[in-house]
Amino acid sequence: MRPSDDAAARLAGHAFRDPALLAQALTHRSAGAPHHERLEFLGDALVGLIVAEALYRRWPKADEGAMTRARAELVRESSLARIARALDLGPRITLGPGEMKTGGHRRDSILSDALEAVVGAIYLAAGFAGCRAAVLPWFEPLVADLPTGGIGKDPKTRLQEWLQARQRPLPAYELLDEGGEEHARVFLVRCILADPALGAEGSGSSRRAAEQAAAAAVLEQIEAGQP
Repeated sequence: MRPSDDAAARLAGHAFRDPALLAQALTHRSAGAPHHERLEFLGDALVGLIVAEALYRRWPKADEGAMTRARAELVRESSLARIARALDLGPRITLGPGEMKTGGHRRDSILSDALEAVVGAIYLAAGFAGCRAAVLPWFEPLVADLPTGGIGKDPKTRLQEWLQARQRPLPAYELLDEGGEEHARVFLVRCILADPALGAEGSGSSRRAAEQAAAAAVLEQIEAGQP
C-alpha cells in the first residue's frame, strides 16, 4: 500500500515535499525497484547516532559500557519493530505477493528495516536537525523503560566472562527447533558447557533471544552452586 500525503505527515512527523521518497522508503525489495535498501543503510547509521547522542546527554554519569548496552537495547530489531508498530507502519509497506501471503508486514525484520529506511528518507528531506527532531520522540518511551541504573550485561556476555575468568572453554549453542508462523517464529536453543558439564535450554522469538534465555538458565545453575 502506498502512503498518502496525509499518512506520510502523520507517520514521519515530517511533511515530505517529494512523496516518492517516502514511497521508496516503504517499498520492500520483494516488490521490485526502487526499494528501500539504500535508505535503510543510511537510516541504520542515523538511528545509532541519534540514540547515542540522546543517551550521552541524558545519562551524564554513565560510562561507555552502560551507554553501549543501552544503545544496543534501543536499536535492536525488536525495539525498532515496536516503534514501527506504534507508527502503524506495517500496512503502509509495499510488499511483493510472496511476502504479503506470509504476513511480512507483521514481521519484525521487515518492520525494523522499513523504519530505518524512513529515517534515511527524513534525513535526505530535512537534514540532520530535522531528522533528529522527528525521530527522537519515537525512542522516548523506550528510553523511559530502561532501568534507572542502566542496562546490565546480557546473559551470554556474563556467562562468557565467567568462563574466561576461570580459563574454561566457551559455551556452545545448538539450535534444537524452529517453528511457528513467519511473523511469530519460536526458536529453541540449548547452551552447552564442557567445564563445568552443564546445559540448559531457552526459547525466544529469535535465535539470539533463545540463546540469551539458554545462557541465563545456565547462569542460574552456576549461581545455585551446581558446578
